Amino acid sequence: MTDAWDPLHQPGRDETHWSTVNVGEALPGIATPLGWTIWSDIGDRMCRDLSYAIGVFDAAERRQPPPGPDRIITTFFGRIAMRTEWLAAVGDRMPGTTGEVAIAGMLGEAPPSMAFTPTMRRYPVIAHRLPYAALTMPRRVRRLAPQIDAWWRGEIPKLADADLAGAIAIFDGATHRFSETMTAHGIALFSAITPLINALTALVQRTGIGDVGVLSGSGGAEMAMIEDIWRASRGGLTLNEVVANHGFHGPLEGEISSRVWREDPSPVAAVIERYAATDESASPLAREQAARERLPAMQSELLAALPAPARPGVRLLLNHAARTIPLRGVGKASFLQALDVARAAARRVGEHLAMAGILAADDDVFYLTVDEIVGGLSSDKRVVQDLVVRRRERRTDYQRLELPSWWRGTPQPTVIPEADDSVDDDFVLDGIGAGSGVVEGPVRVVHDPAVVEVEPGEILVAPTTDPSWASIMFVSAALVVDIGSVLSHAAVVARELGLPCVVNTRTGTRMLRDGDLVRVDGGAGTVQLMKRAQR
Repeated sequence: MTDAWDPLHQPGRDETHWSTVNVGEALPGIATPLGWTIWSDIGDRMCRDLSYAIGVFDAAERRQPPPGPDRIITTFFGRIAMRTEWLAAVGDRMPGTTGEVAIAGMLGEAPPSMAFTPTMRRYPVIAHRLPYAALTMPRRVRRLAPQIDAWWRGEIPKLADADLAGAIAIFDGATHRFSETMTAHGIALFSAITPLINALTALVQRTGIGDVGVLSGSGGAEMAMIEDIWRASRGGLTLNEVVANHGFHGPLEGEISSRVWREDPSPVAAVIERYAATDESASPLAREQAARERLPAMQSELLAALPAPARPGVRLLLNHAARTIPLRGVGKASFLQALDVARAAARRVGEHLAMAGILAADDDVFYLTVDEIVGGLSSDKRVVQDLVVRRRERRTDYQRLELPSWWRGTPQPTVIPEADDSVDDDFVLDGIGAGSGVVEGPVRVVHDPAVVEVEPGEILVAPTTDPSWASIMFVSAALVVDIGSVLSHAAVVARELGLPCVVNTRTGTRMLRDGDLVRVDGGAGTVQLMKRAQR
């Protein structure tokens, strides 16, 4: 299925390994050509820039190769994938870890055919660059956030009257903003946020005291969204005010063709209505306040369990973690706002091209590439429309396929099977434990948070999650997700909310169905089916 006109499939080299874990939640499902070509260059460049910023890559390795198997980020059969040799290089060159440990943290275990080459030759460079990045990039994320927010609020209204050239200019500018915010987010995540989460996890495990979610601080962007929706359910905010603040969120918000709340507020209106019927005892405002109040006592208890000489350094670590880790959601919100401006601009471009007869419909614009929009299309409308038809058909073909969690070379896709109802009552799904705790409850399988209600006490089972899911996650008793790692969206939110969480089950949404009684062990990473629901 390799064709020059199809940007959604690039064969891999036989010696390279690839995975959809974790990166798959950024761009879930099958990307559109426009969505992929925005993420493609920027995602690969971000990986190279952050590797250089922390000292792992030299200048030659930072240079970006053309699209193909030498990229760190590419796509197979329409699904985004990451070359695991990159993660191995980061682990093998960083002090205190290895490539095998780095990959196991993402995949659960390293592929047996992976080769590792640990080295200390980059240690002097890392010793200089990593602390600088860890100190400066979180500040940059903080500074960028209000700038990007003001820009997002200002650019969207301009597009209503923009001509074709103006819409293309705004689209081009938005892709540059997307690159800027993605890179800042990525460097902050790798240099500061992830090491801090790992350090907290090690402290809690060593002392047996504390909770990583509470120690990670509060006030993140996603909790702010949940709190605003809750306030709206109590009459404190209007729907329009919620959309004005959070309208760049929505189902599949990482895909540029999706319709976010700014364009269709009905999903968030339904959540507000659902929250209005929820008892005040479930208030996320109260939960967030309780976590803030628990933090100082938990920090003190943990410090008291350590030898006196270690306490000053750990105290600095704890305070820094509580300030810095919540920035994970802040940086993500910024690049989603940049993507949303690109989305709005692309829709305006599509309107102009459809009115000119170049495209058959407005939304055909999402089957063009970035270069085709910015650089220009064929003047023959039949050529353009035929290209769109072929790409639509190919994308539909890809939607029938699934890939393994990792592979070598080019994967062998399989046709997505139907839901499996033949599972024994004592079946156990294995995944990665990402939020401690054990809970039993009925399953609620959700593919679209906009159309499915989750009742308090139910176990949310999803293919993946993004910030738009947070509004239903907080009423769930536990989270079970098909793809992801301990640093994926579901895992981070689960720790913030204090929920058991198992990610990377791969088949949870197929093997389980609504009403099944399950036992989720977030520490062991298992989901045990205890009783099948009656149909």
